[in-house]
Amino acid sequence: MDKTKIKVQTFLSRVPLFNSMRQEELDRIALGTTEVRAERGEIIFQRGDPCVGFHVVLYGQIKLSFTSAQGAEKVIELIGPGQSFGEALMFMGSPYIVSSQAMADSLLLHVSKQAIFREIENDSAFAVKMLAGLSQRMHSLMSDMESYSLRSGTQRVVSYLLKDHSADTGAELTLPVAKAVLASRLNLTPEHFSRIMADLSSQQLIAFKGRKVTILDEEKLRACAG
Repeated sequence: MDKTKIKVQTFLSRVPLFNSMRQEELDRIALGTTEVRAERGEIIFQRGDPCVGFHVVLYGQIKLSFTSAQGAEKVIELIGPGQSFGEALMFMGSPYIVSSQAMADSLLLHVSKQAIFREIENDSAFAVKMLAGLSQRMHSLMSDMESYSLRSGTQRVVSYLLKDHSADTGAELTLPVAKAVLASRLNLTPEHFSRIMADLSSQQLIAFKGRKVTILDEEKLRACAG
């Protein structure tokens, strides 16, 4: 992985939370920000570790998950470039309730709690943006819960293929993670996920090989989403 030193302020300015900040504000945030470079498979933090800030993903992909008492992994969220995680726990002063692992070579910024609290004291508008971001995350999680409760497994898979990738007929998609990880994210067992994909293929709605998925009939596929 490229170890070239980045200019933290430049990347911070591209993150929605910070993109309206003046240069001097970005300079202050940068003083409390560190780079985190993680290779694929590397653990960023474990459940129970102290949360002393939050992370922003610059490139790569991060998996947030926990393991049940029976040893089964549940994927809570997949975090991509421009997204952040850990803000709520940072404000609560609580340890991490999930573990974090890089699913690809990744570069993150870790913004310290002290730097954030200092800016909140200086600028109430910054506090509002933080609250907006947390509210959006909560809304997304509630939507996930609704989907798991009210939608079938097929509807969840089809919605993922269409929504997250803006797929059209003939479009070729690459699933960003292994099927088992994606199945857990959609609250499905790997076997159930595979059966759904096979069923969609038998109906000639999609074709797939490995992580490559081709949309064969967008209109009929959308009808399956309910």
